[in-house]
Amino acid sequence: MAEVGLVSFARVALRVGRVAFPAYRRKSSKHRFTQLQRLAMLCLMRYEDWTFRGAEVRLAEHRELRAALGLDHVPDDTTLYRFLGRLNEAVLELILSAVVQRLLPQQGPQATVAVAAAGFAPGDISTFFVRRANDRGEGFTWRYRVKWTMAVDVDRRLILAQTAWSGSTIDCAMLRPLVSAVHARAPIGVVLADAECDSERNHQPIRQTLQAHSVLPAKRGGASWRVQGARAQMRQEFPADLYRRRALIESLSSVVKRKPSAHAPGRSLVTQCLQALLLGFVYNIYRLWFSPYWDSEGCQRSQVISKPCVT
Repeated sequence: MAEVGLVSFARVALRVGRVAFPAYRRKSSKHRFTQLQRLAMLCLMRYEDWTFRGAEVRLAEHRELRAALGLDHVPDDTTLYRFLGRLNEAVLELILSAVVQRLLPQQGPQATVAVAAAGFAPGDISTFFVRRANDRGEGFTWRYRVKWTMAVDVDRRLILAQTAWSGSTIDCAMLRPLVSAVHARAPIGVVLADAECDSERNHQPIRQTLQAHSVLPAKRGGASWRVQGARAQMRQEFPADLYRRRALIESLSSVVKRKPSAHAPGRSLVTQCLQALLLGFVYNIYRLWFSPYWDSEGCQRSQVISKPCVT
């Protein structure tokens, strides 16, 4: 993952946020910081894996970054924390959709969508420390990892839809809502998912309603079980060459964890899920910076290049 300057990243985040946010939440607001500035600061915090207090220190030291954000004052760490608490998944989906509309060409081919999940640690505590604490009888309470599930256009390495919840759940029930969200933003040609999503109820909406091809390994049940429909086709003639493209989503997940962060910090599950969803938005802003359709400040280029934005 190539480096992107913080100043350029902040400018793109400001432009994209205008689609979902008015300048101020209420007329009676203090009008000291706009909602766009706070969103851009949260994106910078997740991109560089800063804490709330760390973001306050970095902004105080970086004059050029403050100028790019249009800040006359350095915000307190509680300003960003409270703004994060006012966000929700619907607002973040609206912002994500705005980035997707900028990255996808107006008349592009049908997308090959891969669905997968990644786990984020709730903090910097290692699993080794948790096991040692439990062995000593100290009663350390284990917290489940936050599971971040995303639907990715594997050709453009672009996150089209995402969701996050507790890591104790499975992904089978989330495939259909994610694919439906993708269908509202881009035409779908193929849907790839792992064996955890193996279900005839997942095949039928994709094939009948969306008129797309679904590739889900039929692993559930014994070899002697009688399966029908699309699951029987998966067992008899599984398209292994097409399914190999799903590995590209694992590379994307690795990029997100290595560069921005592998943690979704927060004391509550709601905060941790918001931190995970912000990572998906941050990654798409990074892709927008390298897109051939948009310049380094998020403005549309005059000459559109026909090749997909893959670096």
